[in-house]
Amino acid sequence: MTGEVAVLGAGMHPWGKWGRGFVEYGTKAARAALADAGLEWSAIQSVVGANTVRCGYPGQVAGATFAKALGWQGARVTSVYAACASGARAIDTARAQILSGMADTVLVVGSDAAPKGFFAPAGGERPDDPDWLRFRVLGATNPAYFALWARRRMALYGDTAEDFARVKVKNAAAGAANRYARYRSPVTAEEVTASPVVADPLRLLDICATSDGAAALVLGSVETARRLGMARPVRIRAVSSVSPTHPRSALDLPDIATDSAPPGSPVPDPFRPSIARAAYEEAGLGPEDLSLAEVYDLSTALELEWYEDLGLCAPGEGAKLLREGATAPGGRIPVNPSGGLASFGEAVPAQAIAQVCELTWQLRGQAGERQVPGARAGITANQGLFGHGSSVVAVR
Repeated sequence: MTGEVAVLGAGMHPWGKWGRGFVEYGTKAARAALADAGLEWSAIQSVVGANTVRCGYPGQVAGATFAKALGWQGARVTSVYAACASGARAIDTARAQILSGMADTVLVVGSDAAPKGFFAPAGGERPDDPDWLRFRVLGATNPAYFALWARRRMALYGDTAEDFARVKVKNAAAGAANRYARYRSPVTAEEVTASPVVADPLRLLDICATSDGAAALVLGSVETARRLGMARPVRIRAVSSVSPTHPRSALDLPDIATDSAPPGSPVPDPFRPSIARAAYEEAGLGPEDLSLAEVYDLSTALELEWYEDLGLCAPGEGAKLLREGATAPGGRIPVNPSGGLASFGEAVPAQAIAQVCELTWQLRGQAGERQVPGARAGITANQGLFGHGSSVVAVR
């Protein structure tokens, strides 16, 4: 274990397609987190921003951008980028600053203003960019990639389109009770399977949208939390950020070829399970200790994959776990009680931070209709392109 940091405050801006700038969203989320912590902006010693590459130069120096928007006050500024794992890397950077004694109070902010449709690489000719190549050479959009993983589950484990639809039904019901979610209407399995096919076998309601949104946290040392009168603060106990290992038997886009490393004994898709294993090892707990999980449901099929990668069940048993109701509200291990990306959509630099906001509210007992009774420990799982794994464990 490397040491714990306390969540002093959590805040979000509602997600949707608002047509405004990412700085506005992030600033509002930051002010909400400061208010939740009971701190003035002047009390923050460091700002860590999760970058957004779509929003020009300000998006690529997000820490300074948000510090300026809140009003320059001399705080240290840091900006990080790790694709969809950017928020978790920002949390880990803040944690390192606190544990090293560089700062007692750190504001972490992620915000995005997303385009319509699915994400695509930036324009221009970039043959050395594997993300650009997978669009140009393979024509593999994100939905096509999600569908390949769904087909893999169907072939290996016998998952069905009905299983995938059950994931959406579960998450939509949770999102309906979340005031920050973009989509707040329950859906039926029949509505999912009747929605248009996007990339077979996935339909429109199986795939998450792109969204505008923001999330923020105020982190501090456990001593700082107690000094502020927080006797039992939510504590971040682990942040995992591992990368893949050679050899790989299942490819994650934008990788489009096998490993060039010397051959070894293949292990089926060891990357995502290794993300959670590192988090559990650092936190000193295991899947049996969890009260809930927030996972990266780019598609309904991918959520089932995370059940197995987090050790909630054995490989191939994700759909069985879902059918038993174990991952639903009131089940043994509720997954995505926030509603997940199915209800929020992707706001890339914000989503891993938003997951920790949900853990915070659940562990405090402040999640309202979504509340997991007696929540004491939770885990997040997220994955960014180019081998950025991320997982956060929070406890109370």
